[in-house]
Amino acid sequence: MNLNTTYSEQELVSALRLRDEKAFAYLYDQYSGALYSVVNKVLPDKELANDVLQTVFINIWRRFDSYDPSKGRLFTWMLNIARNAAIDEMRSKGFNNNRKNQPLPESNEVAGAVTGPAIKDSGLSKVIGQLKEEWRVLLDLAYYQGFTHEEIAKAMDLPLGTVKTRIRAALIHLRTLLQ
Repeated sequence: MNLNTTYSEQELVSALRLRDEKAFAYLYDQYSGALYSVVNKVLPDKELANDVLQTVFINIWRRFDSYDPSKGRLFTWMLNIARNAAIDEMRSKGFNNNRKNQPLPESNEVAGAVTGPAIKDSGLSKVIGQLKEEWRVLLDLAYYQGFTHEEIAKAMDLPLGTVKTRIRAALIHLRTLLQ
């Protein structure tokens, strides 16, 4: 594939519907980092997260005909597949059995590990859950996964100004919810 080849979202969708392997390689190159971050957030084990990511892309390839552009952006559709695959893996019997068989850390490791309450414990995740889906995705990518606004704009195929405006609107709304 020509390294300078780029696709608009519509061109990419059309090529993928035709089972164009070069378009799929482009899709993987453009979105695997963002989708890996989503999977790795649910499954902190990097090796397991990589395995689930590969399953996600297999599912995207096999089920691409079920993607409906009128229901949302391609990235959002893939993000949902990735998140659901990670959650399914986390809930699986094998994952839970594997966690039970992990050795306990030494007592001196545990003492230094606790630095403060987790975000889940603070109730912030419930408040963020009240935001629009598009805002939650942007906040998650920017603040929990560490993507820059430019990286988010490129991954989601949005103008940079739109990403910044939506993140600002989400933060303003979040502030009012917290007051």
